[in-house]
Amino acid sequence: MKFLDTNVILRFLTRDDEAKADACLRLFQQVQRGDEELVTCEAVVSEVVYVLSSARAGYGLSHEGIRSRLVPILTLRGLRLPQKRVYLRALDVYASSPFLDFEDALAVAHMERLEVSEIVSYDRDFDRVAGLQRVEP
Repeated sequence: MKFLDTNVILRFLTRDDEAKADACLRLFQQVQRGDEELVTCEAVVSEVVYVLSSARAGYGLSHEGIRSRLVPILTLRGLRLPQKRVYLRALDVYASSPFLDFEDALAVAHMERLEVSEIVSYDRDFDRVAGLQRVEP
């Protein structure tokens, strides 16, 4: 098993270097076939989302655009990600809630998993999430 870093996912998705993008494609094909096993973490997923959403980085993709590109990678047969279902749900929340950043969507997904309906926050964006009650300290 090997650890998958952010830049490999980004090289594949952005194709800013064709040779590296092709190498990443071959790796992901091996992972899908089960010939290779990778593991990654929440920081990598969050960083990919951040970079792809950043206009300063030159991408500025929509929430749905990011979700549609990232889900096929996260669901590769040989890719391990602790709490993978939470991250997939967070991408769904993120895509359907353009007013949330990914970290807030991830908080919502964790709350759903834990069956928690109240969040202690000053972030008023949570007021727009159905089924959530925001309270201030």
